[in-house]
Order: sequence, then C-alpha cells, then structure tokens
Amino acid sequence: MKAVVIVFPGSNCDRDAKVALEAAAGRPVAMVWHGDSELPPTDLVVLPGGFSYGDYLRPGAMASRSPVMQDVVRAAKRGVRVLGICNGFQVLTECGLLPGALLRNAGLRFVCRPVTLRVETVRSPFTNGYRRGAVLQMPVAHHDGNYFAEPATLERLAGEDRIAFRYMDNPNGSLGDIAGILNERRNVLGMMPHPERAADAVLGGTDGRALFDALAA
Repeated sequence: MKAVVIVFPGSNCDRDAKVALEAAAGRPVAMVWHGDSELPPTDLVVLPGGFSYGDYLRPGAMASRSPVMQDVVRAAKRGVRVLGICNGFQVLTECGLLPGALLRNAGLRFVCRPVTLRVETVRSPFTNGYRRGAVLQMPVAHHDGNYFAEPATLERLAGEDRIAFRYMDNPNGSLGDIAGILNERRNVLGMMPHPERAADAVLGGTDGRALFDALAA
C-alpha cells in the first residue's frame, strides 16, 4: 500500500498518522504539503487531525480550498481511499466529499478524552478488520465535532449502511450519535475520534490498529 498524509499549517496529528500507517504497512509514508498541486501515485490519502489554518472562518473551510485538495477530490472520485480524522473529517465535509457539517460541540467546550464507539458497518476498506457491533475506545480532541445533517441525509446514511461508527457516550451532541460516515462509493471515511492515537499499547490502547491494518492488507 502506498499512502500519503497531507500536511496543513496547523496540523498536529500528521506525524501520528504517519507512524500508525508505517507500522501497519511496513513501508514509508509520504508527507505532502498543502500547497502542492498534485499527489504522488498513492492508494490512500489521509487528512489528519489538528487545526488547519488555525480554524479561521470555520474548521476545515480554508484547508478545503488548498491547492492539493483539488487533486484529493479527483483521486477520491477515481476510487482512491481517503481517510479524514477529526479536522480531516471537517475538511471532507467542506470540500463536498462527505455530506453534512461539523458544528460547535453542544456544550460549547473543547472535549479531550477517551470515548466509547460501536462499529456500525464492516462494509468498507476501513472497517472490515472489525466485527460489526464491536465496542471500541479511542480518544477525541475537538471543539467542533457535533455532526449535523438534514433528516433526509441522516435517513439515507442509515439506509445505505454508511454510518461507520456511533458514539455510545456522545461527547458533542452529534445527531444519531454519529462518529464517522462513509461516502456512497465507500472509499471515503470521515471520523472524529483518533484511531492513530489508539494504535499502540504504549499510547494506552490498540483499538484503532485494526483500521490501519485493514487499509494495509
């Protein structure tokens, strides 16, 4: 598997994602600057967590207009897998690769703690290493993780089995307890929890490792 991690000004989980991917794939992962206009040949693009462009305007808005994102969108439409974690999820909604929006947390506070998730579907290259219904623990760290979409969109996501993860202890007020969703083609996943921070026992947990192992398989 060839993988790249996009680096935006304000990214703070890009290196974490690189380490988790390299541990799973056993090969180097390229770091691609947001100002580049083209991606190298790749099987996977990761949009990491952090606070791209300082979250000016709204989280992910400016990053979604970065030069490299035009090629990310083209790659996704060709079937290349794209994983957006936390701020990366926000970027995916802002650029139109995923529906809905991430609003301010219901409590209007930054939330940084482990959360409990349930795997809702294994029908994707990201989640097929889990068992449907499996309960996982991963950390979150966000101020704008409150997933919102119109009722018709929520119904379509559920009906098409495109909800990847749900919170069991919703930390932010997300509708339907949604923690991660897939696009129609199932090659794009956006999720607020951080699997890269739960991919090594040294970090306190390994529930995120199966996601990276599945991508590398």
